[in-house]
Amino acid sequence: MFHTESYTGTKDEQYKLVTRQLHHLIEGEPDAIANLANASALLRQFLPDINWVGFYLLKDGELVLGPFQGLPACVRIPIGKGVCGTAADKQETVRVEDVHQFPGHIACDAASNSEIVVPLLAKGKLIGVLDIDSPLKNRFDEADQLGLEQFCQELAAKW
Repeated sequence: MFHTESYTGTKDEQYKLVTRQLHHLIEGEPDAIANLANASALLRQFLPDINWVGFYLLKDGELVLGPFQGLPACVRIPIGKGVCGTAADKQETVRVEDVHQFPGHIACDAASNSEIVVPLLAKGKLIGVLDIDSPLKNRFDEADQLGLEQFCQELAAKW
């Protein structure tokens, strides 16, 4: 059974705790969809000031909506399009302070003002992306990026 933890300390310490929680949630569970669903729920309760968190999975050369928490979302995103497609194409994290200034931004939720997208890489191959939106501008900083990248590494290690 999952118990909500009190996230105290530095952002780095908090991300280490949530990544340990993820490890225990997915340990021994081979089903990727179940693990992604738990990961999105875990991040939803961990991160303040977000309005959407979830995964897009690489299928037949495009990103397809996977498990998420938030309002209904865009189902398919071409590689190279929007923030998710750009992160997938570059295979690197993309952090956007103001999505309204990002060329080609795909608006799924009008309330979103900032976004971070982290690629999921397993054995050096792209399998999808983690996408998180916030109604606040400039919500995500370098500490969030590093913590979420470690979170994604833990998750992708199951593939």
